[in-house]
Amino acid sequence: MREQDPKKRITNFDEVPCGYSEKEAVQEALRCLQCKNAPCVAGCPAEVAIPEFIAAIREKRPDDAISIIHRTNNLPAVCGRVCPQEDQCEKACVLIKTGNPINIGGLERFAADSAQKSTPKPTARPHEADKKKKVAVIGSGPAGLTCAADLALLGYHVTIFEGLHEVGGVLVYGIPEFRLPKSIVAEEVDLIRTLGVEVKLNYVIGKTRSFQDLRKDGFEAFFIATGAGLPYFLGVDGESLNGVYSANEFLTRVNLMKAYKFPEYDTPVNVGKNVAVIGGGNVAIDSARCALRLGAGKVRVVYRRTEREMPARIDEVHHGKEEGIEFCLLTSPVSMRGDDNGHINKMVCRKNRLGDPDSSGRRRPVPVDGSDFELEIDTVVIAIGNGPNPLLLQTVSGLELNKRGNIKADENGQTSVKDIFAGGDIVTGSATVIAAMGAGKQAARAIDVYLKKGATSGK
Repeated sequence: MREQDPKKRITNFDEVPCGYSEKEAVQEALRCLQCKNAPCVAGCPAEVAIPEFIAAIREKRPDDAISIIHRTNNLPAVCGRVCPQEDQCEKACVLIKTGNPINIGGLERFAADSAQKSTPKPTARPHEADKKKKVAVIGSGPAGLTCAADLALLGYHVTIFEGLHEVGGVLVYGIPEFRLPKSIVAEEVDLIRTLGVEVKLNYVIGKTRSFQDLRKDGFEAFFIATGAGLPYFLGVDGESLNGVYSANEFLTRVNLMKAYKFPEYDTPVNVGKNVAVIGGGNVAIDSARCALRLGAGKVRVVYRRTEREMPARIDEVHHGKEEGIEFCLLTSPVSMRGDDNGHINKMVCRKNRLGDPDSSGRRRPVPVDGSDFELEIDTVVIAIGNGPNPLLLQTVSGLELNKRGNIKADENGQTSVKDIFAGGDIVTGSATVIAAMGAGKQAARAIDVYLKKGATSGK
């Protein structure tokens, strides 16, 4: 797929991949072997009928293609951009044996973008059902949006309660504009609203209203999809110095609060000339690429393992390298130092070697004695993962949590409280958008069973 030139794109927040033209999409779709057993479908948490929608594209029927996708996926324009297809559907593609699997994500994006340009826009219709049954979805990220849309299609009256002032959760506060334009998210959300889903913003369940209040309002089931919004820190000296951000704060300022358009928008973000981002996931790469676009002279990603162990998408690491980001691998921060004004100016790091695998299956970083060195740094972004925000969870009586503070739920999203289901990062910890969507789909089915039969596993 065509992309913005690296030298140009580091000066803007415009989308990096340009998307397929119809001719390019048809050419790519013609490569599909239309396998009868469709192994790619088994690799898709959203259960998209991949060969079927690709066949529609090759026959120049993009409206049919998006209708096919919409049977199971209500966020195709999002998935086409940020889903890790290389580890899921494309990994299962038969053509991976040739080293060149079908670009399923690119074709899904083409179908979704074509539909957004068409008038009227194709959309699914809710089933005829008893709209009196009310379900509350807490959180409007990918899990919440998916669950809400699927329940609406099943005929339920669904209300999403979102604590922030915009819909989308991590899609709007976490993922940068150059990877996922916010106008795309808004279009997807608008289509979900057409299914009859109601959205209430600036609404913090547990503070604005309690679960017991909502039960009195007639809600018969709940889906908690509040994500993992509590940042983890390193626990090293100097972490509270000025100039040290959590990735949550940094990316929320940049994305949701539009700091990259300051002073047109009111929220600033201070990015110095020498930036270090700690971590190796997509959030770390996103933070580093944002810092570069905000004017940093040198941006380093400091990661304690090697590139092979980095959880970030291969494409994002590749884009970061193209843009000039430096990767300091097998390196861990051990302390931070500041100037007389309390602002960070140095970071002390230590080199690692890889030892035996740990619980994640990756080789454990082992510090190398006597390898400490200093980096001159004036901004640090810590992107080493997130945990569940306890604000909501502390208000729900009887809800069982695991040792990390995540909600315990079975494979259907059923929790220890019979009318409460949960899914996405609030259950698994930080994971992918598509995994959260899969959890939302599964929970919607389970809630349907619960409301129809009054019982699910775990009741």
